[in-house]
Amino acid sequence: MALNDAQILQAFKRTEGILHGHFLLTSGRHSDTYMQCAKLFADPKESEMLCRELAERLKEFNADIIVSPAVGGIIMGYEVARQLGVKNLFAERVDGKMTLRRGFALEKGMRVIVVEDVVTTGGSVKEVVELASNAGCDVVAVASIVDRSNGKVEFGVPYRALLSMEVKSYEAGECPLCKDGSVPYKPGSRGLK
Repeated sequence: MALNDAQILQAFKRTEGILHGHFLLTSGRHSDTYMQCAKLFADPKESEMLCRELAERLKEFNADIIVSPAVGGIIMGYEVARQLGVKNLFAERVDGKMTLRRGFALEKGMRVIVVEDVVTTGGSVKEVVELASNAGCDVVAVASIVDRSNGKVEFGVPYRALLSMEVKSYEAGECPLCKDGSVPYKPGSRGLK
């Protein structure tokens, strides 16, 4: 039985994965709401349930491998790959650019699905799509648990998200929270060394 939006949101609520405050997103934008998938993926039962649902929605693409941007997509990528019975690897940012490390390699002609936990602007995902394409792979789909763009982001391939919602975000200079004197907190993983 397919999960609906309310059931997916309940998983976030059960794991305290919906945060409210003033956040600096990976994209550089500011928001008053943050979907903290790390909290969700701390619970194996919740993460397995959601990744199983996403894997069901991805079977039609007949992927050979799942590739995720580090850090947020690592656990999710593993679990979606496990559910699909395919290989999994992740790309890391080195000197500002998504790169395969740790002996990871893509083979020409592989059918790739790029998965990420939360998509706002899709910047990291687009970098991984480009990385796989440059390796001669066929990127057949992109997937995420949450699409914060509410369907506005484009990847040039089919995109599947379990939950599509519009969470307001602002350019730093236009952020009403900043204008009220609040300082944003950066809960994401971009910039980890």
